[in-house]
Amino acid sequence: MIKNYDSFIKKHLGYKDEEMEVWLDNPRNHEGVLKVPALLQKTIIIEVVESHGCSSLHKVGQKFYFDGPGNLLTKLNPKRICIYALSQMERLIFAAQELFYAGIDPNEMRIKLGGCFDVGLKCGGWGRIVFKLEFRDRGKVRKELATKSRENKD
Repeated sequence: MIKNYDSFIKKHLGYKDEEMEVWLDNPRNHEGVLKVPALLQKTIIIEVVESHGCSSLHKVGQKFYFDGPGNLLTKLNPKRICIYALSQMERLIFAAQELFYAGIDPNEMRIKLGGCFDVGLKCGGWGRIVFKLEFRDRGKVRKELATKSRENKD
């Protein structure tokens, strides 16, 4: 079944024939690529659940949106995103994807909270945000965002 994806993968990743052979020789790629279509139907949402003293002004309830493969969906996100928070989100996203590839619901992750790199005022820093990850169906997220957009126009 992986042969159906060969030409797409080769073109998408810009692989030469020799590189494609290396990719195909890795058995983990065979299993993973079969789950990509389902992963593309997911949205990863990271929501701020605590915020104090954040110099980027991230507030509780603010959400950051990524597609299933982990790409930041720039049109859905705040205009300003703190690099120190963003760098810590990567760990949660990676863990969620690994669970998904293993056939486990990423929403069952035991520790799905993270925080920005700043330690906060009490520990000698400036501020701190804490965020949680949610792994959702892309279609449901689109409907919710469309409804929210219509409500904001009224």
